[in-house]
Order: sequence, then structure tokens, then C-alpha cells
Amino acid sequence: MGPTGASPSPSALPGASLGSVAVTTPEAALDNPVWASLTGVHTALAIVHGRAARYPSDISPFAAVSDDTDPAAWADLADLVGPGVLLGCAGLRSLPPPGWDIVMAVPAVQLLGDDVAGRPDPEAVRLGAQDVPEMLDLVARTQPGPFERRTIELGAYLGIRRGGRLVAMAGERMRFPGRTEISAVCTDPVHRGAGFATRLIRATAMGILARGDRPFLHVMVSNMDAIRLYEDLGFRVRREMSFVQLRTPTH
Repeated sequence: MGPTGASPSPSALPGASLGSVAVTTPEAALDNPVWASLTGVHTALAIVHGRAARYPSDISPFAAVSDDTDPAAWADLADLVGPGVLLGCAGLRSLPPPGWDIVMAVPAVQLLGDDVAGRPDPEAVRLGAQDVPEMLDLVARTQPGPFERRTIELGAYLGIRRGGRLVAMAGERMRFPGRTEISAVCTDPVHRGAGFATRLIRATAMGILARGDRPFLHVMVSNMDAIRLYEDLGFRVRREMSFVQLRTPTH
């Protein structure tokens, strides 16, 4: 549900040994980034019930609980969403209670960009609501991860055009004090190898750094080419984790 790709549902999730922590410190926020975003910078977008929160479905499929070892928090999420609904969760440290169905799990790594140098790009343009149809088309062709009609409301998105057509983009997704996630990094297959991803990551990082935040991102464990690219740019792996698609209990 985050980086592209899926694997069979695991009996345990990467990162499960980290233990449960409340989101009260920067490190804890990185352990539960969706909750930190929904209860932080994205509060105005959040739908909240007790110890659970989610984005509107036309913004993002992601939802979170304050403590994934607390059955009552999962009960709040089930009440919030309703029965038999698909949701995305990130960074779970323990499996949900019985009745929740793990549809798929994507092993990923979380990288911090504390050493990334932001750089403006003369061709990178700020994308807006008028560009959403093109953005959705590019996402459909490249599959960088979930991107909905209103995802652009999560943060700034930049794009590069060729012949008037959007061929590459990157933008901001999860965000909480001190950190902003770079996401939806994608390039039209015809234009890969031209360095657009590197340029857009640096340009997006520049905007993040300018407001006093530091970038982070997530990438599939299997996408070693992307991991090497990000490490070359100054990102460093913080931890393994999973993006999980769950179905809420049906009764």
C-alpha cells in the first residue's frame, strides 16, 4: 500500500520487534508515521474516532491507530471505517486482532534524508488541481503507490513536462513536525534514465528543507536500484517495515 509491489501475507511484520511506543518524540513519529501525520500537520484532513484516524478515501487509503498493541484502538478503527473495508497501514509493530484480514504486505525500508542537499530545478513546475488528470494517468502507467483524486492536498507536488506532457513527478505525503515524506516519485517509462527522479527529489527536498523540515521516504525492499539511488542522494536506511493492506472485520 506504499511502495509498489506486494508479497504474501506474513505471519509477522518487519519491525514487529521494535515494541509499541506512543507518538510523542520524533523517533516515535517515524515508527507510526500515518498516525503522526493525521494527528499533526494533517489534522484538518483527518477523520478521527477515539484512538483511530484515517484520511478521506479520495485523499489516501491510509489509516492508523495510536497503539497497534491495543485491541481497543483497533475496535475504534473498525467502528470508524465500517465492516469489510480495505485500508492501508504503515509500520505496524504487531499484527491486528482476530477478525482483521491481512490482504497483502509490502516489505519496505524507511530512509532518512538528513544529508540530502536540496536543489532547485528550472524545469520543475508546481502541480495543481488542474493537473490531477495527468497525474492520475502517470500514476496508472508507473504504479508508484496509492494516489487518489485529492492526494495532491497532502503537500507540494512538482512535475517535469516534455512536449507539453507530464512525464515525471514527485511530491509530499506524510508530514509531521520536523519531517516530510517524499512520495509518488515516478517517471514515464519512455523517459527513464534521463535523471528526472533525481532532479525532482532534490527540488522537493529543497522545499522541505526551506521550511525547517527534513525529508524521509519509503521504498520496497526488492527495489534495490531505487535504494541505491536514494543512498547516492544522501538518504540512509533507518529501519525495515511493512506497508499492509487490511480488511476490517465483517462482523
